[in-house]
Amino acid sequence: MGLEILSEKPPSPPPAAATTRKKLTLIPLIFLIYFEVAGGPYGEEPAVQAAGPLLAILGFLIFPFIWSIPEALVTAELSTTFPGNGGFVIWAHKAFGPFCGSLMGSWKFLTGVINIAAFPILCIDYLEKLFPVFSSGAPRTLAILLSTVFLSLVNYTGLNIVGFAAIMLGVISLFPFLLMSVIAIPQIRPHRWISLGQKGVSKDWNLFFNTLFWNLNFWDTVSTMAGEVENPKKTFPSALFSSVILTCLAYIIPLMAVTGAVSVDQSEWESGFMAVAAEMISGKWLKIWIEIGAVLSGIGLFEAQLSSCAYQVLGMSELGVLPRFFGVRSKWFDTPWVGILISTLITLSVSQMDFTDIVASANFIYSLGMLLEFASFVWLRRKFPTLPRPYKVPLRVPGLVVMCMVPSAFLVVIMVIATKIVFLVSGLMTVGAVLWYFLMNYCKLKGWFVFANGDENEKGDETLSS
Repeated sequence: MGLEILSEKPPSPPPAAATTRKKLTLIPLIFLIYFEVAGGPYGEEPAVQAAGPLLAILGFLIFPFIWSIPEALVTAELSTTFPGNGGFVIWAHKAFGPFCGSLMGSWKFLTGVINIAAFPILCIDYLEKLFPVFSSGAPRTLAILLSTVFLSLVNYTGLNIVGFAAIMLGVISLFPFLLMSVIAIPQIRPHRWISLGQKGVSKDWNLFFNTLFWNLNFWDTVSTMAGEVENPKKTFPSALFSSVILTCLAYIIPLMAVTGAVSVDQSEWESGFMAVAAEMISGKWLKIWIEIGAVLSGIGLFEAQLSSCAYQVLGMSELGVLPRFFGVRSKWFDTPWVGILISTLITLSVSQMDFTDIVASANFIYSLGMLLEFASFVWLRRKFPTLPRPYKVPLRVPGLVVMCMVPSAFLVVIMVIATKIVFLVSGLMTVGAVLWYFLMNYCKLKGWFVFANGDENEKGDETLSS
């Protein structure tokens, strides 16, 4: 009983210094979440290549209900209950203790930095259609390197700047797709929507499911910035549900327009095909606009996810999972510059990987983290039933289990169909994450680094129940 009484105290308010910082408001947060998850229809094309128009359309219609909405509900409840930087790290830490908190942090951080590496590559894939010099060799490598460094410096200037930039980037990058969809209406032939693909072309389920998953996940990554949001208990649920609607429409409308208006060989539906389709539908001017929009979208995706990774590192240092110096903020911009630097260096180290391998590796590690996250969500509801929850999913524990089982089954599918390379990379990363936890504990024991006192964050966790 003593454990429950101590543990069910409401989370402590943020430090006074935190309240003087500029906080994220609703609209910038909506677009930051949008860029955490999607950033536009760029990258959805391989779903058609893998399984044909009908299954791609059904995938982007159905998948949000079995994955995106449950993940957003979990994020809304836990982010408003524990509104601090660190997000899912805090949730796993509260539910199962420091080992699971550290493991969650390592999995999600590695997922984030691997995922960030994909966005400069995606930008260059579109730019090379305008400037073929970026198609290979030193110019391509240099472009990826310099764009990664430059965008990291932009992130250093502050979360508010990133948030308002996300609004501008979102509007500019979405408008050409809206325009293309309207122009395509007279050219649409509805029978093309029900095609299962060309005869003789086998379904690539690995590519299909990984494309859906990569384009519609990461709803929880914004939770690592909960401490930077103005009135998070009210703002977070509104921003999450608005972002779900915006993201789903941004994917399905252009997909139905292009699959209905354009008839090409299925193999041509690779990343970047939306720009080619725009030229077929309206002309080269729209193709160029969409290619420019793709670059802007990639910038928004990069900035949003780098912010989440950096603030996750800050949150882990505040929780005592990492040494205190990992949470150092810039004197000029108040941003977690150490987290930004570490995230950027790891991103650069994996930026030369194949794009498909990047997506698959990020998906596998993310799946492990999400299974732990769903388990934390259910267990926290059972462990702390009377803890004040500003937003609460209107289900009892058995209903929450059912809600989490469907997306969890999909996570298992993603992991089962992974390639041997992905299994190897993910296994090595997990072993490294476990060793990292024990290394940090050893550093604490030896007093080599200064760690924040995480006792108040986990008050009662070490108290024996009476």
